[in-house]
Amino acid sequence: MIDEHQDIIHKISFLYCDHEEDRKDLEQEIIYQLWKSYPTFGNRSRFSTWMYRVALNTAILDLRKRKKRPENMRITYQIMSLNDNTDSDNESVSVLFKAIEQLKKVDRALILLYLENKTYEEIASIIGLSSKNVSVKLVRIKEKLRKSFTLSVNHQ
Repeated sequence: MIDEHQDIIHKISFLYCDHEEDRKDLEQEIIYQLWKSYPTFGNRSRFSTWMYRVALNTAILDLRKRKKRPENMRITYQIMSLNDNTDSDNESVSVLFKAIEQLKKVDRALILLYLENKTYEEIASIIGLSSKNVSVKLVRIKEKLRKSFTLSVNHQ
């Protein structure tokens, strides 16, 4: 089941780690935590939802252990496939990811799940918030990103 949803682990490790070695370590830690906590899964949600929850919690704990600040984190642009985009599209995506880098840890997780087309209910289940709180936070995050994106584009 982990192999089937390996992309979740990769996306989260890219989102929360700067260096390849850190990403590999985090991926191993996520897999270990999934294996260790599988008895608690209990099929109360979809496996991918549970996997996101475990992976994000592991990534956030790992980030705290390394005592890195979120604003110093770099998002690897491999989260999205940019092969089919024009140069201006690539530049826009780059600006967007730079804006996402500046978000708090939980906000980055929220926007990642939103960009994965998860419903508010799924995001709430994964993050541990109410659906209403997810909705409010996403409105605020999108506004922050819109302002940051607009400022960056106007300065170029």
